[in-house]
Amino acid sequence: MVRDALDGKIDLIVTKSVSRFARNTVDSLVTIRKLKEKGVECYFEKENIFTFDGKGELLLTIMSSLAQEESRSISENVTWGQRKRFSDGKVSVGYSQFLGFDKGEDGNLKIVPEQAETVRLIYKMFLEGKTTQGIANYLIEHGILSPAGKKTWRSSTVASILTNEKYKGDALLQKRFTVDFLTKELRINNGEVPQYYVEGSHEAIIASEEFEAVQEEMARRKELGRAYSDKAFHSKIICGDCGGFYGRKVWHSTDEYRSVIFQCNQKFKNENRCQTPTLTEDEIKKRFLTAYNDLMGNRSTVLADCELIRQTLCDTTALDAEMQQEQDEMAVVSELMQAHIKKNASVAQSQEAYALETERIENRYNAALDHYTALETEKEKRMRKSKELKAFIAMLKKQPLVVTEWNERIWITLLDTATVQRNGRIVFRFKSGREI
Repeated sequence: MVRDALDGKIDLIVTKSVSRFARNTVDSLVTIRKLKEKGVECYFEKENIFTFDGKGELLLTIMSSLAQEESRSISENVTWGQRKRFSDGKVSVGYSQFLGFDKGEDGNLKIVPEQAETVRLIYKMFLEGKTTQGIANYLIEHGILSPAGKKTWRSSTVASILTNEKYKGDALLQKRFTVDFLTKELRINNGEVPQYYVEGSHEAIIASEEFEAVQEEMARRKELGRAYSDKAFHSKIICGDCGGFYGRKVWHSTDEYRSVIFQCNQKFKNENRCQTPTLTEDEIKKRFLTAYNDLMGNRSTVLADCELIRQTLCDTTALDAEMQQEQDEMAVVSELMQAHIKKNASVAQSQEAYALETERIENRYNAALDHYTALETEKEKRMRKSKELKAFIAMLKKQPLVVTEWNERIWITLLDTATVQRNGRIVFRFKSGREI
């Protein structure tokens, strides 16, 4: 309509009220002035304002400001209401593109069995070593529909399913927030506003320990970066000489003596060649099964040790106390700095001495901040380890005591690394930290 008015097709715009025209003072005035330049008048019925009137712009400014404040007030009330619901643990999600769930008759999340099977398949394939892109390709090839109901899948869609806590029955609320009530811009919440985590808010599709195993595996792959491969043995077997990965090699690829072996990827690249031996796939599998059965032979002891480690080495009570001390120190130093600046503004003194004292206070604050950051990093590390051990314990309880056939999922979910030594011995390090 404004475009038509600027093109000369309209000479008068009648509006119910200023709030219907614009809730942003600047936008409304800019638009009104553009229209006035083209000889187009606006009339606001509720406020009885004609823009060609001499007092029109002043009144319009006042009324637009009031409309803008009203919009702000409504936005703040809505935001408060939403956050109150979040803090009360009331979960609200978008159902239109949520694979595996729909809205039940009671208004809560309800599992859609057929879609839930797709979700379980995605988790299963990931724990079997497949990449997110590999899983996406498989789903496309088999005609499985995406959350949007399309035949195409993206690796990012698979990744979002693998990291969505709602599949284990929990809900993280306020992942995004509105930056500005006028623009309605949404931004990912990185701590700018509170988040709320609701445990057991609805029925789970994926077991909690399986979800945590996936998060751990995702973190491991991210750390490996380009070194990760979706082949089971890649990124797991390490050379005891150089610390590099073992890779798959084919000998005599074109004749009857063709064989597949694994050896250090750096074996012939360094001046001092690694002395670790080559291994066949069957050798690795056989030795892992032996190590696994040894581990499970003492399962109760292993579980008890893991729980003890989790409760002692992963405890953050002392760290929390230290972090609080550093927070108190930073608060005190901040007050000192404010008093120091205020004094300099009101009392004549040597600026050289002022600068030296400022630097001393800044150094004291930075020392406290650095220590706090280090403590925070250590706390996150311990919490992550505690989570990993908890997931390992849950997974270990579900595994059979004896395995006689190769199981790739056990290899991926329970094993951390397999280090090959010069004498041919393989040291299997499980995610509990135990080595066999």
